[in-house]
Amino acid sequence: MFIAGKLITQTKLRRSGMLSTAMRIQHVSYISLLWSWRTVPGSTIYKHFVPMGLTVLACAVVAAACIILGPHSALATAKTDLLVPQEPAASYSRFKHDDPNHARLPCLLCHRRETNSARPMLPGSNDHLPCAGCHTQQFANSSGPICTICHTDAQSGKLKSFPRLSSFNMKFDHSRHARMGGGVGCVTCHRPSRAGVAMAIPAGLNAHDTCYQCHTPRAKSGDRDISSCGVCHQPGRHVRTRENAPAFRLGFSHAKHDKSEGLTCNECHRVRAGVARRIQVSAPQPLNHHASPGAFSCISCHNGKRAFGGDDFSSCKRCHTGTAWHF
Repeated sequence: MFIAGKLITQTKLRRSGMLSTAMRIQHVSYISLLWSWRTVPGSTIYKHFVPMGLTVLACAVVAAACIILGPHSALATAKTDLLVPQEPAASYSRFKHDDPNHARLPCLLCHRRETNSARPMLPGSNDHLPCAGCHTQQFANSSGPICTICHTDAQSGKLKSFPRLSSFNMKFDHSRHARMGGGVGCVTCHRPSRAGVAMAIPAGLNAHDTCYQCHTPRAKSGDRDISSCGVCHQPGRHVRTRENAPAFRLGFSHAKHDKSEGLTCNECHRVRAGVARRIQVSAPQPLNHHASPGAFSCISCHNGKRAFGGDDFSSCKRCHTGTAWHF
């Protein structure tokens, strides 16, 4: 055990860089004691106590090394701890749906639909539940930052308006709705706008007025709940589908291509499944004279046979009106 302890001591000293110093001190001391032993021949005291003295000296050197290196090691550890990035303190002045603790909760836990109102209800009307179930400490202070999420004035209880859609995008599958039947069609959601030139796309809280015709509270499609926010909304930047189209700038109007002409939406538009929402519904090329060969375009109908057009240049002004077009 003594030999093993000595080896361990030498290993520690070697790592700390002080082994050479300790060995030099031990060597000098050993020579000095050996010389003294030689000068007193036959002395049994020196024979027995020289090894013990060397051992005590080695222990003293190790203790000195620990005293010298100890503060430096602690300082190095402290400096290392300072380099570790600290997590920022939680902010309770803004609600984030993408917070992991919030994202795992069902939408209907906070946005309960007791009525079919297009404006969702803010949670917390019942003693700040369900929010207070997790944030008990934050709600203990009636003027804390968490109050500013919903209130303009926490003391009077005045509430803010329901926020605009910003951290949520919306998802919609035209192909699924087109297969439903039961009177559901394009005109269920899309109404004429801009004097009949365009067709409106439901957006904002007004979209709820349209969607809630079918997506009523506790509504189901088979065994699937279709009343919750997550049916149509998903976290992400909101991107609204544009209502403008190149054909509108060239004189096209939906009002002139409706039932009065014996036309339906399916005459020009096709629903494509499994693609992004903005390209789920196809549209003809807004060209009559230089359309791509084989493409569905204006000339597919305006060919002089099914409808005016083709080589009959006397009818140009039936499409090209105003000062926005020229040869």
